[in-house]
Amino acid sequence: MIAAVRGEVMVRRPDHVVIDAGGVGYRLAVSSETLKAVPATGRDAFLHAELISRDDSLSLYGFSSEEERDLFRLLITVSGVGPKVAIATLSGGGARDLLRAIAAGDAKRFQAVPGIGKRTSERIIVELREKVAGALEEEVALGGAEGDDPRTLARDGLVNLGYAPLEAEQLLDGVEGGGAEDLVAAALRKAAAARNAA
Repeated sequence: MIAAVRGEVMVRRPDHVVIDAGGVGYRLAVSSETLKAVPATGRDAFLHAELISRDDSLSLYGFSSEEERDLFRLLITVSGVGPKVAIATLSGGGARDLLRAIAAGDAKRFQAVPGIGKRTSERIIVELREKVAGALEEEVALGGAEGDDPRTLARDGLVNLGYAPLEAEQLLDGVEGGGAEDLVAAALRKAAAARNAA
């Protein structure tokens, strides 16, 4: 199994790159997010990879981060989401943003992806929400000793998820929850509702 590819960039296209690794040119399909991290042709690049084997083909997909690759693996477990649709989904934003959208139940975020309808977007939320929540809770819990203020932990968790400290405070204003995880979930729902209303 090919887990990663390092070498010189030979070809750089909107949907794929070719990397020369030890004299072999590997063609990797990539999201637009990963493409931003791939340098110009002639320079060295490193991509995490996922090999998908089908009856009639072998396809290699490249990712700039393990987080993106892990989300790709999750997405293709959902019925109706194949590798191409998963890559299109990953092109819609950073892996962390997409994880937040799943946790917040923001189905509209996924309906904007070509090849994903209302039913499939809802299936993504239903099937992946719990799996994603575990990863987000780990981030929220980072650095939090028992007995720490849940609101402070929730704010730190939102900052770990990429929100600015002031933005995290604003999202937590008026939300209620027993623990830090509840507060983060409520804040993410609030953020999704604000995006949908915009």
